[in-house]
Amino acid sequence: MTVIGPQTVLATFLIFCRLGTCLMLLPGFSSPRIPGRVRLFLVLSITLALAPLLAGKVQEGITGDAPVIVVGLIASEMMVGAIIGLMGRMYFLALQFAGATIAVVIGLSNTPDAQIDEAEPVAAVTALITLTAAVLIFVTDLHWEVLRALVESYAAVPVSKELAANFGIIKIVDALSDAFLLALRISAPFIVYSLMINLMFGILGKLTPQIPVYFISIPFVLAGGGLILAFTASELLQLFMTGFADWLARI
Repeated sequence: MTVIGPQTVLATFLIFCRLGTCLMLLPGFSSPRIPGRVRLFLVLSITLALAPLLAGKVQEGITGDAPVIVVGLIASEMMVGAIIGLMGRMYFLALQFAGATIAVVIGLSNTPDAQIDEAEPVAAVTALITLTAAVLIFVTDLHWEVLRALVESYAAVPVSKELAANFGIIKIVDALSDAFLLALRISAPFIVYSLMINLMFGILGKLTPQIPVYFISIPFVLAGGGLILAFTASELLQLFMTGFADWLARI
């Protein structure tokens, strides 16, 4: 029979702090469309499920039960969870940026709709791309990889009341650079398409200034952009999911 003492309760609460802060920021889990109580009970369930596995590692980092030490441990665990969650959030912000770029270059950015998985309104194309990516995380079982990464984080970043000042900055900057490089690769075909078609219609406008070329070009820009999106949508999402999975494997 295992006795649940104060150290076990404190270790479980510290696990809750890291997991809860991370899932509060990670895409999919942190959607405002999910009720707050559902997210709270989800984090509690995951914490209680992982507590027998992680409690021993967490207790090794607890150096005392003084209030100052406990507060430092809680702040440190919340900081680690926030760093991991923000790194995942960077990838979806980069995908949202790529979706907004695609909507602009193909002429579909003038009608912002209500966002489904976020609070601010964006173009329908952007909402479609980000929502599909969030669904694919659960369809392809990458949410289990998120939990695996959180478990492995206790080996990479043990529980301690002190956290290196440059740890979070380095990790977030690396994730930010990788995410937006991935966004550039995703939106590259549409950027090339925009440059080519705008150059073509710009030359046509110079040759025939009496014709309103801008209004004539809109249907062709929409049609060409729609065709490119139709033929590259699967590769676009596959490229993003591969990059996101690689990031999870590196945590």
